[in-house]
Amino acid sequence: MGILLGMVVVLGCLLGGFVAMGGHLGVLVQPFEYVIICGSSFGTFLVANPPKVIKDCGKAIGEAFKNAVPKQKDYLEILGLLHAMMREMRSKSRSEVEAHVDAPEESTIFQAYPTILKDKQKVNFICDYVRLIIVGSARSHEIEALMEEEIETITHDAMKPKAALQDVADGLPALGIVAAVLGVIKAMGALDQSPEILGGLIAAALVGTFAGVFFSYGVMGPIASKVKSVREKKCRTYVVIKSTLIAYMNGAMPQVAIEYGRKTISAYDRPTIDQVEAETIGGGATA
Repeated sequence: MGILLGMVVVLGCLLGGFVAMGGHLGVLVQPFEYVIICGSSFGTFLVANPPKVIKDCGKAIGEAFKNAVPKQKDYLEILGLLHAMMREMRSKSRSEVEAHVDAPEESTIFQAYPTILKDKQKVNFICDYVRLIIVGSARSHEIEALMEEEIETITHDAMKPKAALQDVADGLPALGIVAAVLGVIKAMGALDQSPEILGGLIAAALVGTFAGVFFSYGVMGPIASKVKSVREKKCRTYVVIKSTLIAYMNGAMPQVAIEYGRKTISAYDRPTIDQVEAETIGGGATA
């Protein structure tokens, strides 16, 4: 919604200002200029990126348009799940806890949090480190270093669509110049025509420069920035998980350990202590 609203404002000011100063919108209708610029950009995008990144770019753009960032309820679910899992580790045998992490789809704990269960990467992250904790041979600083390395890898992979889209944005002005040069070449072939016809051809060529710069700084650049913002917030949930589990490994009680995780949440989305207690001690989703 935010992206669409922003695009409406941008186009309204751009086209409205152009018309207000006496411009004619019909001059901007140059479909083949747009075909050259957008088609060439898409082609270079396909050349520069592997299929997985191309597919992930579509997913990332969808997330950006939906602003699919973790909300307060998502953080509450993460803390609730971790609290339930830590209580299991404190009170149940190793084999009983392993049953949860070996088959999370069949675990009553994970089933109580269906939103997290749908995120296979996050489920695997939690299960892998719970498994390492219950083995008992690894020290907390070693697990923490491993977690940080994996979070860095996850973040790097999550940012690939942003880099790919930013590369497209960076290349659009140059492709706009290419389209403009082709238009000028066409205009040079019509030097024997009347000034009205020649002026129209030159104006059409200059539309290519306009379109390349506009698509770069007015469309693709902001979308790439939005993708980065959304993906960074989604990756932040792994830091919450890390902080909580490391605090538990260092001897904190489950209710204290989730407070470590809660403090790593942005102040804009951070639930209160009472909300966390309602989700964990008071029942919440686990009830």
